[in-house]
Amino acid sequence: MARTPDPIWLANPSRLARITRTQARLWLIALIVLLLASASAVVTPGPPVVSHDPASAASDRADVLLYQQIVAGVRGGGNYYAVASSAQRQNGYPVRPFVTMRLPTLALLQAALPNKVTIVLIYCLAAAAMAAWFVRLRTALPRPAPRMIALALLGCGLLICLRTDLVAFHEIWAGLLVTLSLALWRKDAWTLAIGVAACAMLIRETAALYAIIMAIAALMSGNRRELLGWCAALGLLSVAVAAHYYGWSLVVRPDDPAGPGWSGMLGFGFFTKTVTLLTALAPLPELLGVTLVALAIFGWASWRDPTAIRALAVIAAYALLISLFCRTDTYYWGLMVAPFTLIGLAFSIDGLRDLIVGLGDHRRVIVTKTALGDGQ
Repeated sequence: MARTPDPIWLANPSRLARITRTQARLWLIALIVLLLASASAVVTPGPPVVSHDPASAASDRADVLLYQQIVAGVRGGGNYYAVASSAQRQNGYPVRPFVTMRLPTLALLQAALPNKVTIVLIYCLAAAAMAAWFVRLRTALPRPAPRMIALALLGCGLLICLRTDLVAFHEIWAGLLVTLSLALWRKDAWTLAIGVAACAMLIRETAALYAIIMAIAALMSGNRRELLGWCAALGLLSVAVAAHYYGWSLVVRPDDPAGPGWSGMLGFGFFTKTVTLLTALAPLPELLGVTLVALAIFGWASWRDPTAIRALAVIAAYALLISLFCRTDTYYWGLMVAPFTLIGLAFSIDGLRDLIVGLGDHRRVIVTKTALGDGQ
């Protein structure tokens, strides 16, 4: 039997180590399909173009300005639902259905704190995510250089989260909390991860998809206590959403405009495009950027670890959500997974090498030497 090559960056052999030639061919086909699906981004509509014209600054940052206006109104003593509904009508935003109005958690928090404190909090949250992933990657990538590269890739994903002008954006906070939760999760220690995920959901309810995937993974692994923990977090969100619906029902009017719906059907290429635009890959040529995102996804599939399985499932779930339901102007949904997706590039090195080895000829000619003595 051929000797399995030692890992390049990973502590343990990748998922593609020791695969047969047939399995390697199937992996290669899956990788090619992934790359082609990602490359479709070049013919997929993109988000609204930011003009960078000072005269158009307000329209370029319309969503952020709306959230800032709501925070200012609540800070001035206004009721969140009255302030939010008024601001959305004033700025031409839909008020129906109730999901067009954000949960009040982040606005109430920011209204209670000075703006500088809020900025410090977002920086601390990003630092906590970096620290948690540093600890998590110490065993996966034992050599300092690959580990620092993986953390740099995480930094590339977190870069947009450090923009102070976006501190009122809900997906920034929720995406950071999801990234932190995933880093904190362990097979035998998941309570803190669930608590952090609950905070993410109370800021942006779309983080519930992350919790659902984690709950399914707990169910499949047979961890009943963890499953109950994720169900409890989702139950808490249900209570919060019910209260939110009640608050919204008190201010909505029959003539309020309704949202355009969520049926973008823009495809997988739009997902990889959003991850590219929401990370430090944005300045790269589009085809190169989406190819790197595809290789990062392949890298998560290559890492033989329970965290990798869950991360890959979460990325796949949000990719499906964005591919089917996201509109071009709601591309920021990708912030839920963009911060940690690029870490997968660090795992792809071993995966690609093992794939190439698996595609090679495994047959070996074994030469034995015998000594024939007298009388033998």
